[in-house]
Amino acid sequence: MADKATEIKVATFNVSMESSNYLARGEAGDNTVLAKILTRGDNPQVKNIAAIIQRVRPDVLLLNEFDYIAKPESGIKAFIKNYLNQPQHGSEAIDYPYFYYATVNTGQPSPFDLDNDGEATGVGADAWGYGFYPGQYGMVILSRYPIDNAKVRTFQHFKWRDMPDFMPTTKQDGSPWYSAEAWQQMPLSSKSHWDVPLIINGKTVHLLASHPTPPVFDGPENRNGIRNHDEIRFWLDYLSPATASYIYDDNGNKGGLADDRRFVLLGDLNASADGDGDAINSAIKALVSHRRINQNFTPASKGAAENTPDLTHARYHTASWRMRADYVLASDFGFSIKDGGVFWPAKDEADYPLVGTRGASSDHRLVWLKLEISAE
Repeated sequence: MADKATEIKVATFNVSMESSNYLARGEAGDNTVLAKILTRGDNPQVKNIAAIIQRVRPDVLLLNEFDYIAKPESGIKAFIKNYLNQPQHGSEAIDYPYFYYATVNTGQPSPFDLDNDGEATGVGADAWGYGFYPGQYGMVILSRYPIDNAKVRTFQHFKWRDMPDFMPTTKQDGSPWYSAEAWQQMPLSSKSHWDVPLIINGKTVHLLASHPTPPVFDGPENRNGIRNHDEIRFWLDYLSPATASYIYDDNGNKGGLADDRRFVLLGDLNASADGDGDAINSAIKALVSHRRINQNFTPASKGAAENTPDLTHARYHTASWRMRADYVLASDFGFSIKDGGVFWPAKDEADYPLVGTRGASSDHRLVWLKLEISAE
């Protein structure tokens, strides 16, 4: 007898839980800043983030911009115990018995002058991914379902030069932006790319998680816009077996994701297929229209439509600065989409204060899909 179908709710949320969010402007801090906040359990912004998560109640959740803290008791376990396990603003507590996190490239010092300002500082734009300490702007996955840790694939150290037809970054005279030595070591991913398999009632669902660099904060060379494009293009190739043979993970295993696999691709991709923002949007347009992506539903909200009333597609925006930046994209194989949304209440709704200001929670909104896993 075939297994009964299972409904799961999958979400992504850029929570802005990195140290500079809690310090005076210009201060960088380190990951001990977040660790102290998580231990205390009383930070208003984090309590609001927990309340949003408790309102939506996703079964699986990717958090972007959650600082990497090596010891889980000081990091993700403290967040679960001291915030999510505590009722917030009238919501019922929620628990996640499984989680996954790993190192990222943000704040990892390079010995090179990557921004060509004449000084190799090892931090900020001279780190392998923009950041002032290792693990700033990290990622973590929370799940009600077991994680197949033995089959997790990470691509933190995949070299950008090994992507066929990478988009080159050049100076105004046409010469390469990065030195030959730096380019040999330059990772593609500004944080990391993860393929994290979950086991849900005996079926495997691959979470494809990432957080490409914002396509701004650079110069005429557009080095961040180009990197953002190629970080997104990585997923296009990963989902296309004919073009995935060049890909290798951090354990040296090669190839992409086979066609007969369920997946949810999610994260803050910092790019809009609708032309909003500064990204080179050819990669994100190709991704959202990829043959393996279910295109029957796009999460939306009243709050986003209200935030930019002059744009008809604004209801799909996921960031306060008027762009669809955050995505939950389900595979066409193995799922049907039952519902979805963006947690962005309108101004006259009771939950609006949870998102009403930048400091209330985040400049991004939680995005979710309810999926039925087909019984095949």
